[in-house]
Order: sequence, then C-alpha cells, then structure tokens
Amino acid sequence: MQGLSAQDKERLCQCLADVFSARSVSIDAMSILSGGAIQENWALDLTITGGQRDGHLSTVLRTDSPTGVAVSLSRAQEFSLLQAAWDAGVTVPEPLLCVTDMAVIGKEFCLMRRVGGTALGQRITRDMTVGGDREALTERLGREMARIHSITPDTHQFAFLDAPPDDPAAAELASMCRFLDEMDRPRPVLDWTIRWLQRNRPEPQGTVLAHHDFRTGNYMVDESGLTAILDWEFAGWSDRCEDIGWFHAMCWRFSGRDKPAGGIGSREAFARGYEAVSGLKIDQTRVYYWEVYAHLRWAVIALQQGDRYLVGGERTLDLGLTGRRPAEMELEMLRMTAPHSLGEAV
Repeated sequence: MQGLSAQDKERLCQCLADVFSARSVSIDAMSILSGGAIQENWALDLTITGGQRDGHLSTVLRTDSPTGVAVSLSRAQEFSLLQAAWDAGVTVPEPLLCVTDMAVIGKEFCLMRRVGGTALGQRITRDMTVGGDREALTERLGREMARIHSITPDTHQFAFLDAPPDDPAAAELASMCRFLDEMDRPRPVLDWTIRWLQRNRPEPQGTVLAHHDFRTGNYMVDESGLTAILDWEFAGWSDRCEDIGWFHAMCWRFSGRDKPAGGIGSREAFARGYEAVSGLKIDQTRVYYWEVYAHLRWAVIALQQGDRYLVGGERTLDLGLTGRRPAEMELEMLRMTAPHSLGEAV
C-alpha cells in the first residue's frame, strides 16, 4: 500500500467516524513504520470530534503486504487473537477496531493504539539505555508468555484456527516436510534435522495458544522496560515449549549470543517469570528439542521469504537478504544435533 489516495483517506475517516460514533475524524499525519516483514504497519495520528474517543489518538493501521506467507493469519483473525490476549492481561497494544470491508482502502485492516519504544533486536541486545534491567525484563517476558499460554482450547474457541493437534511436534514436522517436498530443492541438513526431530520427539503434554513468533524483535521496550508484545499473525495451538524454545534459540539472540533468553538475559530469569504465573516447571530437555526445531522453522520461513523476492516480485533488500539465511541456520542445526551436543543448551 503506497500510502492512501485522497478518496481512500476520505472513506477511512468516514469509516472510523462510524465505528467511534464520532461527528468527524481527520488524519493529521500518516507514515510507514519500519519492520514487519509480513505485514505493513502505518503510524496514523487522528483527531476525533465527538463520541467515545473524542480528542487526539495515536494509532497503528496494520494491513497486508503486497505478498505474504501462506501460514500467516488474516488481519481479522489476528485482531481476534490480539483481543483475547488483551483480555488475558498480556501487554499488547490496545485493539481498537478491525475492518474487513475492502471498499474502504482496498484491503482488510485493523487499528490499534500506538505504544512507544523500539522493537529493533540489534538495538535491544546492545543498547543498555532501553529496556531497563535486563534480568527484570527477561523475567517479565516469561510472565507475559505464561499469560498467553493461559489461553487454551478449554477456555477459548477460534473457528479460524486448525483444531488443536494431538501431537504438536508431529504436526509441526509434517508441515515442514510438506513444504520441503513441494520446494523440490535439496537441503540435506534440513532433511537431517527433520530426521533427528522425528527420532527424539517428546511425548505430547497438551496444547496452548502459542504466539509462534515470541522473540526479541517482536516486543517493544522504552527506557523503563516492556511496552508491548507484537506480531500475532502466526499464532496457533501448540506445545508451550515451542514458544519457549523459539525465544531462546540462538538465531534470535542477535548480538547477545551468550545470553540464552532472547539475547538479553538468563534462562533462570525467564523461568522464574514463566513458572510464577503458570505454576508449571519448565522442562529444559523439551525446550532444547524445540530450540532445534526453531532453527529448522526459521530456515523454512527464510526460504519462503526469499521466494517472495525471487518469485513473488516483492523486490526488497530485506527479503532478498533473508533468503540467504538458511545456511546460517543449518550450521546451528548441525551443532545442536551432533551426538556430543545432545541436550547441551547454550
């Protein structure tokens, strides 16, 4: 979406006025936000006259990129999960509205209140002026993830999500196998890793709502600490340790490779927060398994992102470079699945 035409803005303002029961809505400023490899995010400053939101409102308008990833949720589906997370006490941007009428701006979109801070992983793992005390931030993130995992198939039903799998690990591996078979490009290390994961698959222990992309780079911090958990477009039912493994995986530590919890803190700090809210003890052997899987999954996503550049016609530098990342993931998979490395999380 290359900005909005005058007609688009007029329709958008009328739509927002209707939803907010306002006399009028005007757009004071609009600018594209950085990040968001799958979706487009626009900072939208509004003046609302009358109604329940009377005054100035700083928001983010979230809509689809020109090309996407097949497993990504729609904006309406993502909004539904964001609302559930908000209701569960997760620190997320306040969800304001979702519009599926394509006649407004030509795409589905949702609107949320804008929060301050940065989500840049390289900055968060290097710049000690943001995020506050790192062990406190790590513990806080453990608490946030546990609140997400309080959403279960017993407490919530989302018709748009696949049915909760009886065996989340088996279901995830089947999905990876299907993609690699369809890709028809040999990746021996990915095949090796799938075989290792199949042979070491843990027993199922129930399912929860997994964020599926809970990592440094997908939460925002300001000078004091956490301000929001972002990017819910991959969420679905899975093993709770899938999220925990993804957060701890080497591929998401950026410059903080010696800090296993998201490149910012210790495993112990994260576990303190998670266990305090969930009442459950984290099984680090299961987490190791899901860390191996995290590198496989990120390699597959990187291949998909590369195809958006090579095949889908979305010629951005970020997508092109991401398509070169699988080799890095493959090296980590080989390290983690070597016989002498089994269970030795770093």
